[in-house]
Amino acid sequence: MEWTGARYVDKPTVEVRTWIDATTERVWALISDITLMPAMSGELESVAWLDGADAPAVGARFVGRSRHEAFGEWSTTSHVIECEPERVLAWAVQDPATPSAIWRFRLRPENGGTELSEWMQLGPGRSGLSVAIDRMPEKEQKIVFVRLREFERSIASTLEHIKKQAEA
Repeated sequence: MEWTGARYVDKPTVEVRTWIDATTERVWALISDITLMPAMSGELESVAWLDGADAPAVGARFVGRSRHEAFGEWSTTSHVIECEPERVLAWAVQDPATPSAIWRFRLRPENGGTELSEWMQLGPGRSGLSVAIDRMPEKEQKIVFVRLREFERSIASTLEHIKKQAEA
């Protein structure tokens, strides 16, 4: 696990990796089916493709509905910005030019299985976290740190779910 950045403007990131005893094809089948993600997340409640899409492709969009005890409920529209089957899947949340977040899965064949990483970046576009920072600018670094730690735990949990399903 690693993460960088302390202020929102720095576009802080967090990344977690795991090794899975399964082919990249098997792992890709799980991560590219975004409808499986809510079952692996404590925050994401539902996901649905938009505009008739039914699988990831650059430019495809989906809506996600989330809930967090401190932020309440919200929905966002994400735009697939990278899609190379069995290699990478990434999406920008809200405006792809200035996203509130970017999420990316990377797959790499390794030792007869797959190394899977999940990475995310906060900002530079505004998000629910921006509202908290606006209210308490003197606590920005703590707010960002706490949120990155939440994402780190959530990502680790998601990767563990994917690993269990892929290895089953």
